[in-house]
Amino acid sequence: MSVATVRWTLLDAWTMTGRELERRVRRPGALVAALAFPVMVVLMMGYVFGGQMDAPGGDYRAFIMPGMFALTMVFGLEGTFTAIAADASRGITDRFRALPLSASAPVAGRCAADLVDAVLGLLVMGVCGLAVGWRWHDGAARALAAFGLLVLLRASLVWAGVWLGLLAKGPESVMVIQVLVWPVGFLSSALVDPSTMPGWLGAVAEWNPLSATVTACRELFGQPGWEPHSWPGRHALALAVAWPLVITAVSLPLAVRRYRRLG
Repeated sequence: MSVATVRWTLLDAWTMTGRELERRVRRPGALVAALAFPVMVVLMMGYVFGGQMDAPGGDYRAFIMPGMFALTMVFGLEGTFTAIAADASRGITDRFRALPLSASAPVAGRCAADLVDAVLGLLVMGVCGLAVGWRWHDGAARALAAFGLLVLLRASLVWAGVWLGLLAKGPESVMVIQVLVWPVGFLSSALVDPSTMPGWLGAVAEWNPLSATVTACRELFGQPGWEPHSWPGRHALALAVAWPLVITAVSLPLAVRRYRRLG
């Protein structure tokens, strides 16, 4: 691949990223709603149910914040899926393919814009966490590393969302994604300690890719009282990197292949 081709691809991807971000600016209500939902879940879980929930370290609101960060990244899959499916069903994707654009630019632009959403969502959630008493305890560098793992998870799920969106018949198929995403999100260590689950269910939760990121974040944030004893828990940092790489290695080629075969 020549330098000119790389430059052309990057410029096209930048243009498509700008298009996606401009759409968000024109629809501030949708953006505010997307950012407000996880905040409401934190307040509900922390203040409505928190008094009845036991957590390592004794502070349930502090316990669920790393889990809520990760759940926000996972639930973003629905937005990626819906946007890609809507563009495909309305013929917008076909128009992009007919233009003198780099073949990867529309998908790359969508991925970049979704990562901007992810960073913005983490900022809002971080402020919310600080407001309800959550803190990191092992320094800013380790906290930034934890947020980096969360963005890495989101980046891998963007490609999964693109692939599934290109497979879908239309944005109304988002119910299928919700059926897949919500069990994965809640059958993890995000909101409860897997050791409190029945043995076989706890093992499934421990090996959930989401649990790896959540456990690694709790370790990097210095979560008081959090000491995982299972093999996945003790190797959470390595798994929090490995799982997103595996997801990307599977979903990215499938997304590219599906995009090239549209029509």
